[in-house]
Parts: sequence; C-alpha cells; structure tokens
Amino acid sequence: MGMPIKLRHVPARLAAGAFILNSGLGKRNLPPEGAAGLQQMGANAFPQLKELSPQDFGKLIATTETALGAALLAPFVPTWLVALGLGGFSTALLRMYLRTPGLTAEGSRFRPSQEGTGIAKDVFMLGIAGTLLLDELTSRKRS
Repeated sequence: MGMPIKLRHVPARLAAGAFILNSGLGKRNLPPEGAAGLQQMGANAFPQLKELSPQDFGKLIATTETALGAALLAPFVPTWLVALGLGGFSTALLRMYLRTPGLTAEGSRFRPSQEGTGIAKDVFMLGIAGTLLLDELTSRKRS
C-alpha cells in the first residue's frame, strides 16, 4: 500500500498548511475592531458578509483558516480535496484584493500598492493549489 499523498506534494502542502494554520490560530481571539476591519475588506468581495456580526465573522474566518491549514498538513486528507479548498480560499482572497480600494497601484487593475502587497502575494497559494490539482488530474494511478 502506498502513501496517501505523493512525496512531491509534501513541500507545497507543508508550506501552505503551516502558513494558513498559523494565520487561523492567530485570529482565534480577534478583538471586535480587528474582526470588523477584516469583515469590511471581505464584504468588498462578498457583500453578504455584512450580515454577520464582527464576532461571528471573526470566528468564521479563524475556523475556516484553521481547518484548511490542518487539512493541508494532514497526510490522510486527499490532495485533490485540499487543492480545491486552497484554490477556493485563495481565489476569495484575490477577489477581495481586487475589489478593495487602495490595494492596487493607482492606474493599475492588478499591480499591488504597498498596502496591497500582503494580500496580492496570495496568488502563490492559488499557484500551489493549481499545481497540486493538475498533478492529481494528470498522474497515472498505480494498482
């Protein structure tokens, strides 16, 4: 019986998983004003987030990031599944980046401003997700 994940997936899953897990754990006790700030940015991309209280939004984002980070680190969770989760998560972050005023450089739709660089770097997570998913879809299954 082979490994549940391919050895070549371990570095990408470790890097993304540790980063996201740490981020989620760091948001567990967000003060209300911190949660409200994140919620406001999120609502630029997903207006329905305005319907949550800042405390509920803070719990949602902390739980989501913690669960995704843990799933990426857990070798028994299939790579195709964590790749889909990471792809959805990073796409949502990039949508927020593109829709939040001040995060892109003046006169540019995509190039980050100094304030936007921290979020624009999430394009790497989308690249990791795409690589993992493409490898899963194009690899031959062994009996």
